[in-house]
Amino acid sequence: MDVESLAVELFGLRPSEFTAARDEYVARARKAGDRKLAAAVAALRKPTLAASTANLLARRRPKQAQSLVQLGEALRTAQRTLDAEQLRKLSHDQHVVIGRLARTARALAIETGQPVSEPVLHEVQQILHAVLADADMAARWEAGRLVKAPDAPMGFTGLEPAPGAVPPRRAARPAAPARGQVRPPASDAEEWAAQARGERAEAVQAEAAEARAQAAAQELADRAGADVAAAEDDVRAAGERLETARAASAGAATRLEEPGRAAVKARARAETAARKAEKLAAAGGEAPHRSFGESATPAQ
Repeated sequence: MDVESLAVELFGLRPSEFTAARDEYVARARKAGDRKLAAAVAALRKPTLAASTANLLARRRPKQAQSLVQLGEALRTAQRTLDAEQLRKLSHDQHVVIGRLARTARALAIETGQPVSEPVLHEVQQILHAVLADADMAARWEAGRLVKAPDAPMGFTGLEPAPGAVPPRRAARPAAPARGQVRPPASDAEEWAAQARGERAEAVQAEAAEARAQAAAQELADRAGADVAAAEDDVRAAGERLETARAASAGAATRLEEPGRAAVKARARAETAARKAEKLAAAGGEAPHRSFGESATPAQ
């Protein structure tokens, strides 16, 4: 376990996870008796959300990061040599490239569960401008080790022209090479200008694709909302039908109970009449037996 490998791991975390993970490694180093490592890890500062988002871009898109660093080298070279034409081309294209890379960085952050607001996105763009202007900033960013955005927007004003450098005269446009003749290789600045223009075209296409995707997503959301509303109507109607069915079932149960109660009462009356009849029959059997026509008056 060394501070460099731990820094790579820690700076790859979301800012909300950084401090707890760092403190845990500090505690482990102290427990192992490595006070030097503990002090070095404890000195690592948590990156801001903008710096973390920019670091994520450098980590996840290393080729694009390298291209931006090289574009910065070409811009600084054009500044030092007072190559105004190349500087104009590269300066114009850098804004398109930085805008596209900043949007890519925000998309990567969202994929990790970390939303990026518009102010934070502006800070990310500020960091990328600083990467173009300052070689040390570019090195830290390419390594994914930035902690915060520069305190003030950085430009190329601090780059002094090289000794003896003079603005180049505008040369006549070279004639097109004859058929079969190989065009001389372009300078690095021209190559990066061409690449920047290509990236600008890609950015326009990406924005158009994003707009189409947003329109399609909105359409799906509208359809889903309509389906939800229809489903809610169906649920309400089903609930009303259920209540009606329950009321009808309760009424039917009541009507079914009434004949049962009437039958019980009729049965009770019949049983009462039968008992009375039995009592009358029993009473009649106990009376003295008389012959037909026999008088009840005794003979004198």
